[in-house]
Amino acid sequence: MASSGGLSLVRRAVEAVRRTPRWQKRLVFLTVGVGTVSYACQDNRVLQINEGSTGKKKVVILGTGWAGASFLRNIDTSLYDVHVVSPRNYFMFTPLLPSVTCGTVEPRSIVEPIRNIVRKRGGAFRFWEAECFKIDPTSKKIHCRAGDGTNVDGNGEFVVDYDYLVVTVGAKPNTFNTPGVVENCHFLKEVEDAQKIRKSVMKCFEKASLPNLTEEERKKNVHFVVIGGGPTGVEFAAELHDFVNEDLAKLYPDVKKYVNISVIEAGDHILTMFDKRITHFAEDKFKREGIDLKTNFKVVKVSDKTITMTNPATGEIAVPYGLAVWSTGIGTRPIIMDFMKQVGQATRRVLATDEWLRVNGCDNVYALGDCATITQRKVMEDVDAIFRVADKDNSGTLSVKKIKNVLGDIYQRYPQVELYLKTNQMKGFHDLLKDKESEELNIEEFKKALAQVDSQVKMLPATAQVAAQEGAYLADCFNRMNTCEENPEGPLRIRGAGRHRFKPFRYRHLGQFAPLGGEQTAAQLPGDWVHVGHSTQWLWYSVYASKQFSWRTRMLVVTDWGRRFIFGRDSSSL
Repeated sequence: MASSGGLSLVRRAVEAVRRTPRWQKRLVFLTVGVGTVSYACQDNRVLQINEGSTGKKKVVILGTGWAGASFLRNIDTSLYDVHVVSPRNYFMFTPLLPSVTCGTVEPRSIVEPIRNIVRKRGGAFRFWEAECFKIDPTSKKIHCRAGDGTNVDGNGEFVVDYDYLVVTVGAKPNTFNTPGVVENCHFLKEVEDAQKIRKSVMKCFEKASLPNLTEEERKKNVHFVVIGGGPTGVEFAAELHDFVNEDLAKLYPDVKKYVNISVIEAGDHILTMFDKRITHFAEDKFKREGIDLKTNFKVVKVSDKTITMTNPATGEIAVPYGLAVWSTGIGTRPIIMDFMKQVGQATRRVLATDEWLRVNGCDNVYALGDCATITQRKVMEDVDAIFRVADKDNSGTLSVKKIKNVLGDIYQRYPQVELYLKTNQMKGFHDLLKDKESEELNIEEFKKALAQVDSQVKMLPATAQVAAQEGAYLADCFNRMNTCEENPEGPLRIRGAGRHRFKPFRYRHLGQFAPLGGEQTAAQLPGDWVHVGHSTQWLWYSVYASKQFSWRTRMLVVTDWGRRFIFGRDSSSL
């Protein structure tokens, strides 16, 4: 019976296939065939991604930080095949990370999915959530690894070729190889870091509320230590102080008296990149509000219970703590260190690029943001050639009118010179050239002034403002590449014929903020405009809301601020 039943089932299946239309049979075979091919591709240990040619150059972007997102936001995707590789599929508004640590702003309010940035734009676009672990500039390929694995072996490795590579991988926290930092300290570079800090703060308060604890144990649990007196560390300390005094003091009245917030800085002052007036105001405000400010202290070791630091006056001391946040600057990622060895930059800390953001010693590779720095060429290297053209009769002097022409040429080649001449002690020399067209100036005296500029010019800071401007600049260059190939707009080449295709990158400093808590913010804007107070806090709100990448995040951030004003910050351990 079982055998005859099985045969009848087979017969019905055969008849069903015979009655099936021919196009449906082909569809079934095609589906099976595609599945077989897909499985065969997955059987490779490393998947080679080399899509068919579309006639467009392929631009691969590594990273979705400020530089990468700004480049992606501004590039014309109809001109290039744009591919993005990053371990995170979103852009993060980093200036508001300290606000996330205390619940002033929610994590999802400061992130914008990368696909949303290009969703309404035409052109080819691909995104892969993976991490690039090797750059091969010789063969123009990058080696990537996906976290979840994309093949049978589960290693998730694949290779992507490129025509142009834009490296914007950012940097990692710099621990200075201090023992115990990685194991015991929190960092503040990613959204996940802010969420961990928020949970840890609440756990510290809950631990301090437990019964049968000594007074010393309670003090230890709610001793919050911030290592690093830069903008991030200072803003986090201020946010935490407001969180404790405005919200947690009402929920944990018995614990409030044990809370201590310490800021440890190895230098003489905090916020050294700001005007001295802001530095002194911030230090005085912290002291008035009970924030323990320890300057000239160097952390030498961090254990799970104590932080060991040294000071010339006190020697080595160990301080118990409940939570420690490490915010002392940035270091180089391993992929950048390996890449620098390949292009002859092994002795540097970050990638060196020229004024057009091209990696030195490498073709068609650009580096932006915290992972790179522009090599500021010395003016004196080219100044003799410039003056030989201007002083054709070798008189040794030039009229002010000709000096101005020379300055215009120098400004175009070296944007940092104009910035320095107009904002520092050389301003008097610059003003001397005004309304004196007929006077003659000695060339050697002018060269001495330029030599002084060379000795004073510094590298651009590793800030979101710099990275965003670099991304927008490079995208504009890519959008006009064909046009500028035929009609170059850059300065004349010193060591070659013709002009450079593009004008060099010029950074425009738009100012900087330092929130100090208590609805007070310090602002330093262009033109030596410095202000601290409640009105500046509202300027900070306006600027940071306007700088969001979309109306969605803009509304979310403003809503979070309004919620905090009305209901206070959330104290859940989520």
